[in-house]
Order: sequence, then C-alpha cells, then structure tokens
Amino acid sequence: MATVVTDRDDEYFKECKVEVPGKKTRTHVNLDGVFWTNSEKNQWLVGLFIGTAMLYSARTLMPLCVVPLSEEMGWDKTESGTVLSAFFWGYTMTQFLGGYLSDRIGGELVLPVAACVWSLITFWTPQLAYLSTDKHNSLYIVVLSRVLLGISQGFHFPGMTSIISRKVSEHQRSFLFSVVASGSHFGTLIVGSMGSVLMDYFGWSVPFYIIGLIGLSWMLLMRYMLMAKQRSRSVVSHKESLSLDSDKFKPEPRTSVPWVYLFTKPAFWSILVGHFCENNAFFILLSWIPTYFHENFPTAKGWVFNVVPWVVTIPSSIGSGWLADKMITKGYSVTFVRKTMETVALCGTAFFLFMISYASNYTSCLIVMALAVACCGFHNSGIFVNPQDIAPKHAGSIFGIMNMAGAIPGFVGVYIAGHILEVTKSWNAVFSQTAVICLVGWAAFTLFGTGKKIV
Repeated sequence: MATVVTDRDDEYFKECKVEVPGKKTRTHVNLDGVFWTNSEKNQWLVGLFIGTAMLYSARTLMPLCVVPLSEEMGWDKTESGTVLSAFFWGYTMTQFLGGYLSDRIGGELVLPVAACVWSLITFWTPQLAYLSTDKHNSLYIVVLSRVLLGISQGFHFPGMTSIISRKVSEHQRSFLFSVVASGSHFGTLIVGSMGSVLMDYFGWSVPFYIIGLIGLSWMLLMRYMLMAKQRSRSVVSHKESLSLDSDKFKPEPRTSVPWVYLFTKPAFWSILVGHFCENNAFFILLSWIPTYFHENFPTAKGWVFNVVPWVVTIPSSIGSGWLADKMITKGYSVTFVRKTMETVALCGTAFFLFMISYASNYTSCLIVMALAVACCGFHNSGIFVNPQDIAPKHAGSIFGIMNMAGAIPGFVGVYIAGHILEVTKSWNAVFSQTAVICLVGWAAFTLFGTGKKIV
C-alpha cells in the first residue's frame, strides 16, 4: 500500500511523495487532468507555435496584399481600411464564446474545428474577390470573407489559454505562453518575407492558396497525432499507477465564472483597458506598416520592411517570457513582474511611435518602427498572460472577454487610421494619437493591475 505525503496543495495540483515498499518518488497530480510531462509540453509548444504562426500568416496576408489588390479593384484608403478592419468585426464576436467552450469542453476540441474554417476561407479568398466584376460588390464580398475569417480565428487564443492554464504550472506559464504567442510574429515574418516574394513573382492570390493549404495540414496533424495521443491518456490510469486514493484526488466540479464579482474589481478592468490600448498600437502597426513604407519609400524592397520589425520581435517576446519566469523564480512578486513587462511594452511602444516623427530617412524609420513593434513583444509576458494569474480556473473565459475588448481597436482603430490618412495625409497624426492611447493603458494597469488570484 502506498503512503502519500502532501507537500503542496492548490486548485490544480498536489505535489506529493508516493512511498511504496522499495520505492520513493515525487510526482505532480493535477486535479483537473494532469500536467504535461516535459516531452508532451515540448510537443504541444511546437504544435501551438506553428498553429499560431499559421493563424497570423492567414490574418496578415490582406495587409500585405492590400496595396496591389486595392489598385486592381479601385479602392481608396477608406475602403482599404474597411477591408483591413472587417476581420476584427468577426474576431470580436467569438472571443467570449471561444473561452467559454474551451473551458467547458476543452480547447483541444475547439482549436482544430476553428482552424479548418479559417484555413478554407483563406484558401478561397482570391476566388471570392473575383466573384463579381462590380467594384462595390467585390468590396462587400471581400469584407464578408474577412468577417468570417475573424469569427473563426476568434476561438484560437482563448482556446490556447484554456489549455495552457490547465496543463502548465504557474512558474512555467510565462515562458511557454510567450513562446507560443511569438508564433504570431513568426507568422507575420513568413508572410512578410516569403509572401512578398511570392506576390512579386506570381501575383497577390498565390500566397492565399499556399497559407490556406498549410493551415489545413497543421489542423490535420494536430487533430490526428497530438490531440489523439492526449485523449488516449487516462487520468484513471495515472492514479492507479501511483496507487493513490481516488477519492482524495477527485477533481473539483467546474464552477461558473463570477462575472458580477469580476466586474467590480479594478484589476479586471485594468487588463481590459491595458489590452485594448496595446492592441490598438499593435493592430495599427500590423495593418498599416506595408502601406506606410510603400507610400513614403516607394523604391524600398517589400521583403525588407515586411520582415525586419517581426525578426526583432520574436526574440523580445521569447526573452520577456524567460525573464518573467526567472524573476518569479527569484522571488519577485507576480504583480511586479507583470507590471514591469507591461511598462516596457506600452511605454516603449509609445516612445518609438513618437520618435517616428523625427526619423528622416528610410533606415532610421525602419529601425524606429522595428523597435516599436519589438516592445509589443513584452505584452505577451504582461497583461496577455495575466488572466491565468488572477483566475486560473476560468482563464479561457476571462481571456475571451479581455481579447474581445482588445479586438475592438482592430476595426475601430484601423478604420480610423485609414480615415485620418484619407483626410489629413499625415502619418504623424496616426502614430501620435496611438502613442497617447498606449500611455493611457500603461497608467491603468500600473495603478490597478495585479498578479494575485482574485477568483
């Protein structure tokens, strides 16, 4: 008979010594399933990183191709802004639903279904654009396809957050989540480099076909390899192999999210405001950087200015995750670490957006723009992972609400930026108001944010 000596007890796992005659082992038993082993964690890290990269590749194809597409279709800046922002109309709709479903039935089921839909929409986008010869009808069809793309992609991050919050311990989440989230920058890098080359040689439609097929391939691999393997693992078999009392380690029943209580907490509101402000900057840069360099430096190579900002952002995102976990391990409070990371993200982005006004040549503009985007990478170890700190049982649902707020500037901010450009012809006006919004978000999270569990 085994003797169990519990060393640690919280909502998600017990760390215990399991003493069997002739043996003495230490293991983690997760009350909501089991934590990933190191091997499983690495496999899922790679799988989710590639999935996030493909997700953003599909998302950023339109900003890359909007210049030749708008010239072919006869769209002005406001109409181009409508096409770019339409994605976020749909993206906002499914954030909460994605988190709710992932917390209830598992992100492992939600992610592949959503990936199948957004991959197919990406693949068929060129054909949809040519369905009508009328300029306005083509615009409406492309806008609708972008809305549907946003609806399907809205499930990804809430689902991923729900999975990681259940399968990874607190002191490892920052690094793993920042690595997986850096897939967004890698995907943008793929589109900016390979997509630019494919577009120059074969036209704007070819990148859509290729990314759509790769997205479907990723979905099939995850569905029939990694996720099938996880389903085959039984919690019961783990408990039996450890000879533990099943009643002692019975999972706690799932509880509903205490929304009324959450909406009375300043810490909850601070992540909504902070994420809104950071995403406003990120989505404006993501959507309008290609157009900015095309207009101001028409002889510049697209594969350069579409690549450099995202090359420097990947190490900043991964490095911030490593640094955050290191600081927590060294004894710094989670609150201090999250606020430090977010200060670099929001204040750094604001500073370099202001500096763009003083950049006078192509090289200086490229460097300043790259540094502004690189600062955004620190957000992945700040507010972006904070729902797992303040409400680990309901991380998917809370992340969904937070990301819904963060998606609003995707259609409001991106559209307004296009309208400002159409009216004023001033890029400095766009970047300056974006920087001010970043400082508002930093102030909100610095004053009211926390890394402590509140529910």
